[in-house]
Amino acid sequence: MPDRGPLDAVSPLDGRYARYTEPLVPYVSESALMRARVRVEVDYLIALADLDATPLAIEPGDSEQLRDLYREFDDGDARTVKRLETEGWKDYPATNHDVKAVEYFVREGLPDGLDAGNWIHFGLTSEDVNNLAYRLLVRPAVADVLVPELREIRDALAGMAREYRDVPMLARTHGQPATPTTFGKEMAVYASRLGRALGGVETAVDGLSGKLAGASGTYAAHRAAYPEVDWPAFARAFVADLGLEHEPLTTQVNPCDDLAALFDALRGANNVLLDLDRDAWLYVSDRYLGQEAVAGETGSSTMPHKVNPIDFENSEGNLSKAGTDLAFLADYVTTSRLQRDLSDSTVKRNVGAALAHCLIGYRKLRAGLEKVVPNEQVMRDDLDANPEVIGEAVQTILRREGHEDAYERVKELTRGERVSLADFRELFDDLDVDADVRSELRALTPAGYTGLAADLTDEAQ
Repeated sequence: MPDRGPLDAVSPLDGRYARYTEPLVPYVSESALMRARVRVEVDYLIALADLDATPLAIEPGDSEQLRDLYREFDDGDARTVKRLETEGWKDYPATNHDVKAVEYFVREGLPDGLDAGNWIHFGLTSEDVNNLAYRLLVRPAVADVLVPELREIRDALAGMAREYRDVPMLARTHGQPATPTTFGKEMAVYASRLGRALGGVETAVDGLSGKLAGASGTYAAHRAAYPEVDWPAFARAFVADLGLEHEPLTTQVNPCDDLAALFDALRGANNVLLDLDRDAWLYVSDRYLGQEAVAGETGSSTMPHKVNPIDFENSEGNLSKAGTDLAFLADYVTTSRLQRDLSDSTVKRNVGAALAHCLIGYRKLRAGLEKVVPNEQVMRDDLDANPEVIGEAVQTILRREGHEDAYERVKELTRGERVSLADFRELFDDLDVDADVRSELRALTPAGYTGLAADLTDEAQ
């Protein structure tokens, strides 16, 4: 294999963005998959030895030495496994089979004097090992890497909601000036949405399940060898010891509905953040958000003045890529022709890439949020420039007072027109209302017409 560096990487995930994706390497690299497979094979061998029915016996010291095969698995071990697969090693010919290579690696690692080679991978099919190994990796990759990043974003949004709860801001529906809100309330909406989505991700992680039922999910080989053993109970206990739910009814493959649920949950969280990326980009464009200029950074190769919202743009691109990858994975891994076909094998190797795009998107979004500050004066100026937005309040108060044509009168004044507060006050002077109602109407201002927006930020706490 050529000795490649980041500049030679086929994918930007291991090239340009390697510093962002580094936390996922222990969970999504091929070496990590090898290590997880070794763990399944070793723990299964030890579990077989604990069965009264088998003559296999492993002393506690030997069990610990076996477990060191995966606890101390390093780059040299990974290269050995790869050599067993592609070239052959010692007396082993090239297997051209990644799981068989792991079996031989474990056989070579047996403690001296332990005659257990024939018990390694006993009664198993490769999918018994692979489905468990992948979940042993996906679970911490999401729970220990992605979920903390999502929490950081959620906490940042909740902090912005609290800090800017009272800052009035013109809302836009259909891109047009609409009933004012506060910047804090809008951040609270995202914090709340992300919090719910995060709960869905955590639930999906907790629901990951594994199978250990042989070549067509019937325990046939196990039962043929030891019919007196309750193999479903054995499998249930073994899978539970790995921290996974047990999937009792399968073909050769785990149906992967659990993985699909996790991928869909991640897409749900990512869609919330995509919405935020795009809104933040527009707020920067409208100068509602000011950006900190990073010393030495170039915003444009030709326009020196520019401070571009590159973090939000980068996040949007990566989360969009992650979304398409996750949707494809969720659809693909849940199908298999009859009892097994191998088309999903190559597809599952791309799970790490989807998670990596998620991670880059999360980190870029968080970096973008750390650089922006609401420009309160610009927001107030925009409110003052669009007094027509109090029209909703005017016609609603007039309805309360029994004016059946309230909506039509305000529409005539404001629809498609530029109006001022003075124009509204002329309207108020012409209205047949009590003096206190007229005073109530004259007190309306865009900046003051934010309803319960500030109080609603507490819903995101």
